[in-house]
Amino acid sequence: MSRPRASLRTAVVWEVLREALVDRVKAVGRETLDVLDTGGGTGNFAVPVARLGHRVTVVDPSPDALFALERRAAEEGVVDRVRGVQGDVHGLFEVAERGGYDVVLCHGVLEYVDDPVEGLRNIAAALRPGGTLSVLAAGLGGAVLARALAGRFTEARRALADPDGRWGGGDPMPRRFTPERLTELVAANGLEVGAVHGVRVFADLVPGALVDAEPEATQALARLEEAVAELPAFRSVAAQLHVLARTRSETDPVAETEA
Repeated sequence: MSRPRASLRTAVVWEVLREALVDRVKAVGRETLDVLDTGGGTGNFAVPVARLGHRVTVVDPSPDALFALERRAAEEGVVDRVRGVQGDVHGLFEVAERGGYDVVLCHGVLEYVDDPVEGLRNIAAALRPGGTLSVLAAGLGGAVLARALAGRFTEARRALADPDGRWGGGDPMPRRFTPERLTELVAANGLEVGAVHGVRVFADLVPGALVDAEPEATQALARLEEAVAELPAFRSVAAQLHVLARTRSETDPVAETEA
């Protein structure tokens, strides 16, 4: 994948995440945050977060990905702020600290785990009070739209009706989410949903030759993606969904219950 196309795929999430890190720094009064990146792989987010001065622990089941992460961190001069450990979300606290992180990233994980409910429960438990969770997962609407535009109408209907949003036995994606399903899953774990974004609404549908050959087109497409990211009509057809949430702070008021 070309650099312009790769940056388009992550630009919306990165801008939201960067603002969330700034907000968390202000909230805790510390310049350095403890960040956990579950399924962080080769460090697409972990290394840029470390470049901002934060400590990042990456948990990933692939030793090859962790090796690439170590090399990338060394090349970027942040090897002292990035730690990679082999593991997954179901055994998260065998390799990570419960309640030990200001920010947790869960990007491209819930689609693949055996039990997304249990996985997200563990991920939420890794957060400190008032901590921030960033979830990025495959969107159902984007897959249906892509299959239809490719002339695969039966597969598009199948994905729409399938409980996991899969278009058939050859579908490489085990699970997809609607915005409603993903936000309900996050909220069910005691997290307060702050924002929901549609990611890659158009980027996967635009011919690669256009993006690669025209810098102006790339910039315009990036601005368009940013403009529609929070609009519900476009979230529903995004290739990915991004949810930003937080745990209850120790200073948050406790809801009163009637006697």
